[in-house]
Amino acid sequence: MLKKLSLRFGFDFLLFRQNIVWFFLSVFVFSRLFYVFSQWSHLKYTFESLIEFFVMSDYNFSLFWALFGLFLVLLLKLKVEKEALNKYIDGVVLSFIMILFVWYIGAFLWGQVYGRETHFWIEIMYDTVNNVIPYQVAIFPLPIVYAICFFLLFWVLYILSMFIHVKGFIGYVGLIAFSSIILIFDFFSGKNDFLSNYFSFNFNQIFALILLWLGIRGLYKITKNNSSENKILL
Repeated sequence: MLKKLSLRFGFDFLLFRQNIVWFFLSVFVFSRLFYVFSQWSHLKYTFESLIEFFVMSDYNFSLFWALFGLFLVLLLKLKVEKEALNKYIDGVVLSFIMILFVWYIGAFLWGQVYGRETHFWIEIMYDTVNNVIPYQVAIFPLPIVYAICFFLLFWVLYILSMFIHVKGFIGYVGLIAFSSIILIFDFFSGKNDFLSNYFSFNFNQIFALILLWLGIRGLYKITKNNSSENKILL
């Protein structure tokens, strides 16, 4: 998708292909590291051995810190190449939202993401033979809801990108929508982390608020600095 969108948005796909190892390592390390911190009470043993950290048995990662790892390498490379983020953010965010559909289908099948007990008549019962899901009742199908939301969001943004040609607009709107969806629906999460053990919100929602602010800030800058030429394109 990045390669396909590079033609539409006019950015260099080679930046990703030539640095794929750095992108992978950054995403893997940051997403795994923060997940361990968020589940510190029962995963602190992980730091006793690097094998436990890299060859894990639970396959759990932090989505937001995976995104952080991706943008960290991207921003460093753009700084070296002296290029603007707005040139790349549309394609990166759109591709990211597309893969979220696959991410949450996988999270549903293997139990990394699950909801809590609700009474909306859409609840599902999990097979808890392996004790992956700590519920013996039907629960809110959170990963399925996320998968549907991000699938629809991807196609809406993809269609809009055919008509809106202001660099950065699709990307920042995508970040705002992504953050808002996480902020709302993670209240139905049945999975606890270090923060949610003490409060009614979790780490994902804190990071969603930060990303929401960054998206609104980026969109505001585009609107404020919009030239007459960009207004015609919009």
